[in-house]
Amino acid sequence: MTAEIQTAIKAEITVLFRRQKAAQRGQPVVDLALRLDRLTRLQEALLAAEPALIAAMSDDFSYRPAIESRLYDIDLVLGEIRQAKRHLKRWMRVRSAPVPLVYKPARAEIRPQPLGIVGIISPWNFPVQLALAPMVAALAAGNRVMLKPSELTPRTSKALAEMLGSAFSPEEVTTITGGPEVAQAFSALPFDHLFFTGSTSVGRKVAAAAARNLTPVTLELGGKSPAVIMPSADLDRAGRRIAWGKAMNSGQVCVAPDYVLVPRKKMLPIADAIMGGFMHFFPEGPGSEDYAAIISERHHARLSAMLAEAETRGAQMFHLEGPTGDARKFAPTLVLDPPQDIALMQEEIFGPILPIIPYDDPQEALAFVAARHHPLALYIFSEDKDEQELWLDHSISGGVTINDVAIHVGFGTLPFGGVGASGQGAYHGRAGFETFSHLKPVVRQAKRNGMALAEPPFKGWRKRSLGMMRKLM
Repeated sequence: MTAEIQTAIKAEITVLFRRQKAAQRGQPVVDLALRLDRLTRLQEALLAAEPALIAAMSDDFSYRPAIESRLYDIDLVLGEIRQAKRHLKRWMRVRSAPVPLVYKPARAEIRPQPLGIVGIISPWNFPVQLALAPMVAALAAGNRVMLKPSELTPRTSKALAEMLGSAFSPEEVTTITGGPEVAQAFSALPFDHLFFTGSTSVGRKVAAAAARNLTPVTLELGGKSPAVIMPSADLDRAGRRIAWGKAMNSGQVCVAPDYVLVPRKKMLPIADAIMGGFMHFFPEGPGSEDYAAIISERHHARLSAMLAEAETRGAQMFHLEGPTGDARKFAPTLVLDPPQDIALMQEEIFGPILPIIPYDDPQEALAFVAARHHPLALYIFSEDKDEQELWLDHSISGGVTINDVAIHVGFGTLPFGGVGASGQGAYHGRAGFETFSHLKPVVRQAKRNGMALAEPPFKGWRKRSLGMMRKLM
């Protein structure tokens, strides 16, 4: 791409940003009624566009089950909107704060206020949910939003742009489509907050671009999220739920189980249980109408290369048998005890391949997880409270689900986000509202107060009083 084209792209995006900035300066604080109106417009537009969005997602994926798109892309967003509308008045309320004795009789409060213009860069794996869920939080907090959806789902991105354009003025919400060069120009804008969901490698670039403007960022990344089978685990229960979490969206989920740690003697039984789950969910094999395809030929080839390397290195494998029925479908595959230096164990898999790693005692499993980047999610399968607490007390991860996988993401009452390489910042529910708000502290000083003690000259009784004041701070 020529420098002239890059300059033109940047100029066009900058014009849209300046329009929103001018509108924001004219109305820096948005009242409850307008926030609720914007959320209602988003809700109604999403319901009206649902058929078009579901069709677009399936076309972008080559094939994606309509029920998956509805559950994970539409319904989760509708739930976020309903919760925000239900609790927004309380979230916006001015909150009183304690006053240290030395400053009394002053009063203190916290006022949530909008940040201004929020930029959202969303990924392709859940192209509606991961574009609109942060938008719900940003609008609830009274902000204006600029959205850059993924170029890997162009039909969905176009449908989103049309949907949002019908519900909002460009000064409220605007959608900018395009490839990496557009994303680069987008992330360089001086937003009041920039929200990115995607890979860790791209997240680093987004954070670096935002840093030049001192723009605060929320990074929702990924990594290798383990499922840990403890000695007391119910293997049938664990196998079924792990299979469900790995097959969802054909494993193209940031919180999908990326590998399984299991007591050595139970490696084959858990493999049987997980494969049994795949067979139960998809009795027709990977060609099932309930099983999604891989987003692109490039990603399909990447997964194939991972398996080929593992096979070359002698790893044992189990595949879900049957025709795929679609060139971009990829059969769920278990890989037993693969070498640790291959791509399958070094990179986030983001597909329906699941390594199973044996361990000899729980401390070894703890050390295995601790030696790697903090995962976005950690799944503990155990029927023993002490085993569960061992992991809760001695591991660090973005979130934890015990005896299930991925469901914590759907809890609007819980913050969702990573830690370290798996992300920074959180959203969903009130946590999202506060991410996109400035919690402004306000102190109201009384006419008669003791602060004159802190005024020079510091001599005599004043100096002695300041010495006593240290105990009151």
